[in-house]
Amino acid sequence: MKGVPCGPPHPTLQATDRGRAAGLDPSFGPPGEKRRSVPRTLRKQGGRSPFREDIALHDDHNDDHDRHHDHAHDNHYSDMQARVKALETLLTEKGLIDPAAIDAIVETYETKVGPRNGAHVVAKAWNNPEFADWLRHDATAAIASLGYTGRQGEHMRAVFNTADTHNLIVCTLCSCYPWSVLGLPPVWYKAPAYRSRAVIDPRGVLAEFGLTLPVNKKIRVWDSTAELRYLVIPERPAGTEGMDEAALAGLVSRDAMIGTAVAGSPISASGSPEALS
Repeated sequence: MKGVPCGPPHPTLQATDRGRAAGLDPSFGPPGEKRRSVPRTLRKQGGRSPFREDIALHDDHNDDHDRHHDHAHDNHYSDMQARVKALETLLTEKGLIDPAAIDAIVETYETKVGPRNGAHVVAKAWNNPEFADWLRHDATAAIASLGYTGRQGEHMRAVFNTADTHNLIVCTLCSCYPWSVLGLPPVWYKAPAYRSRAVIDPRGVLAEFGLTLPVNKKIRVWDSTAELRYLVIPERPAGTEGMDEAALAGLVSRDAMIGTAVAGSPISASGSPEALS
């Protein structure tokens, strides 16, 4: 779908210092700019899986775009950032939102909610057999005991990877996800291609994430719902027996707790993780 010009900037934006400071570009959708949604297949593009977050969502500028924009841009915002900035400025001036409230929400998801919470749960389960047993039988209560509860995490189940079984989480209906321990879901988790193929061809999906499992290892797929969310407890890497919880948590990635990766391996005595994708 080709973008189209949105017209001249709103006069309110032109009249504010904030709008000028943002360096807003009035041509948010230049003619000839191509956009595409996440592909329906897992076919790699340019050697990268379309599920990875570093995928380019915009095609390179084509000749038509160059003819319309042959001048240098001094706008340091991306197209989407500029749109968001313009919308925020307009809504703030109309009194519909409070910038301080928006900042508080952003800070919450940056510092209080996210994969670090889930990594803490996993590390404690690795180091504390009693907690691991509690997690198996009542994940909701065990996780809440660490202070991680609330929206999208009211009902939890922990599934443990073993030497013969690997677990993978998906939501085939929409994007149900345990926010309290993993934060916001990645884009690829919500993509129709992942949601369908994770069930049909889980081994192929994992391979496209760079995770190739032994052919004799069983893969079990868990379908999240509005009533129940899942958390994968990865296998503890070898050679980590003397590490404390903080160091162990550094080996646990978000993807490992979804099941599209495994826990990292230490590369030095200090326990620095080596990411495995």
